Amino acid sequence: MLLDERKMKILHAIVQGYLSTGEPVGSRTISKDTDLNLSSATIRNEMADLEEMGLIIQPHTSAGRIPSDRGYRIYVDDMLRKKEREVDEMKELLLSREEKLENMLKQVAKLLAVNTNYATMISAPALKGNRLKFIQISRVDSLHLLATVVMEGNVIKNRMIEVEENPDDETILKLNMLLNTRLNGLSVDEINLGMIAALKKEAGTHGEIVARVIDAAAETIRDDENLEIYTSGANNIFRYPELADKGRASALITTFEEKTELESIALQALSQSDQENGIRVYIGEEAPAANMQDCSVVTATYDLGGGMRGTVGVIGPKRMDYDHVVSIMKNVMRQLDDLYQK
Repeated sequence: MLLDERKMKILHAIVQGYLSTGEPVGSRTISKDTDLNLSSATIRNEMADLEEMGLIIQPHTSAGRIPSDRGYRIYVDDMLRKKEREVDEMKELLLSREEKLENMLKQVAKLLAVNTNYATMISAPALKGNRLKFIQISRVDSLHLLATVVMEGNVIKNRMIEVEENPDDETILKLNMLLNTRLNGLSVDEINLGMIAALKKEAGTHGEIVARVIDAAAETIRDDENLEIYTSGANNIFRYPELADKGRASALITTFEEKTELESIALQALSQSDQENGIRVYIGEEAPAANMQDCSVVTATYDLGGGMRGTVGVIGPKRMDYDHVVSIMKNVMRQLDDLYQK
């Protein structure tokens, strides 16, 4: 049944008013407590139409109205549709923001490599004390659901979940509402067995889906401890004879391809970023990566707010132009937040 916007707003007001007070809702209450800007007489006419349609009931003469079963159904279906639109809009916005950030970080690494003629790296922002901000379950096929987990800082991760049932759209929406109502703002350590048991009970026959989504969310938060590293300019290593011999160059290229040691550099820089300006210089054996003992490494940390912090690094020979590199790094730190806001 399709209702025009005015009738739908009046039906919502009646349902919400009745749910809140347990008393029939009259036209004067609707006129006073809503933004409809309609007279009581106009509202009474609309209520008469809703009553004729079987969506509201007048339990007593001269009393207000209460929703019928059909009225409740129209209200719930409309609410679920709105929630689904909100979920999709938020997901689209966050995915766009994530793509924007990834592209920006890759550009920063490339720009640094061009301006310094050294190899460069930049880590995606790591989050301190990750907390859940949002969860969305979407159907992939009859045997799989996709859990989209959004954490503080609007970092998005996806997990595929195998299921033994094929829940309908209304069930998925209700599970999304349940999970977001109970879990938003919690860290993985705060999601205990008692809470999971309560959520499974509340989900009824769909409790197993809830348990698997929570497991996926917990894995997502833990996995985010592994940093995403973007690199550029690795071939610049061959510009410097002291690094270009076959053994050294091969080891350094492998480091840039596998990225494990680069992740260690990024994590160490983040842990030491309480220094005055967050910029550190490692020379030779000071370098935190085994394959970089013949190099110098300059790192700096950036902070995008909301707990989002990452590392920028420049790797070159010991005869690096330190003054030039540090100046560029400081400039990047100043501009990075502005670029992200744009």
